[in-house]
Amino acid sequence: MKYPKGIKLDKNHNISYDNRGMDLEHDINLTNEYYVSNDIAFIYKKPTPIKITKVSYPSRDKAVIKEAFFKEPSTTDYNGLYKGKYIDFEAKETNNLTSFPLNNIHKHQVNHIRNIVRHKGIAFLIIRFNRLNKTYLLKGEDFISFLDKNTRKSIPVNYLEEKAFLIKEAYIPRLNYLDIINKEYMEV
Repeated sequence: MKYPKGIKLDKNHNISYDNRGMDLEHDINLTNEYYVSNDIAFIYKKPTPIKITKVSYPSRDKAVIKEAFFKEPSTTDYNGLYKGKYIDFEAKETNNLTSFPLNNIHKHQVNHIRNIVRHKGIAFLIIRFNRLNKTYLLKGEDFISFLDKNTRKSIPVNYLEEKAFLIKEAYIPRLNYLDIINKEYMEV
């Protein structure tokens, strides 16, 4: 193929479609923006609680935070409401091919998910395996059950293939995880 200005395509050039410029958080944020703008659900990313200790004020419109620290551990990444139900979930990515390392989830996050499930909220994990190009939704109940019954330090992909739900990527919404929520929690 001849490009303008004499640029030539190398015949041996391999095009990689991995990651396609998107990461999991970005995909979820796009999905949630779609849900909100179409009045489907109100789900948002929780801000990380920080305490600001030093600020530089060269002028009011040019204030710069110079020093801050985390006030307390954050719980999960996202929460909100869908059809009158409370939804709370954590989103994680891994480059592993065979398992999801549990050290990616902190003890306080596990306790938070456990509490949401106990109080009949909808809690889950969205786990993306970047190198497999697969994104799973693992219900909080199944996540807690796995932790309670295993001493493993990771969740094997075959457990996710058996218990979790593959989230199909699309253009709009990017990751329609509410389809799974409808089938698993709303059609009772």
